[in-house]
Amino acid sequence: MSLKKINTVLAVAFVLFIVWFGSEFVLRPETVAPGFGLPSWPSGDGGGFLIVKGTRDLVMALVLGVLLVAGHRRALGWAMLVEALAAYGDMANVLAHHGSVAAALGVHGLTATLMVTNGLLLLRETRKATTAPPAPAARPA
Repeated sequence: MSLKKINTVLAVAFVLFIVWFGSEFVLRPETVAPGFGLPSWPSGDGGGFLIVKGTRDLVMALVLGVLLVAGHRRALGWAMLVEALAAYGDMANVLAHHGSVAAALGVHGLTATLMVTNGLLLLRETRKATTAPPAPAARPA
């Protein structure tokens, strides 16, 4: 299997996973929030913050999806690297608030690391295309 096919399968998987996860936070935050890793449910009307997280995830998935469908693979690689920072941020948030270490590392840290890997593979795939020497100009007859 070619690197391009592997990268495409991984990118599609990330887009679908992020859409699913974001949708769950928007539609049913009370069912998915415990798996996020934080030790307690927000008090008062804190559920709105969970919807903010879901909206963030949906927008991030749309950015990746648009770049993938448009064929902008190098930009997709860079976006994947940048968006991995959100997952690392979620990991740090869970750890800083004494949440589940397993969820912090196994969900957020692993997701972020896989996104970085996919981003770097996309940049490697597109490196040759962007650094190829220009074709010699045709000489007039």
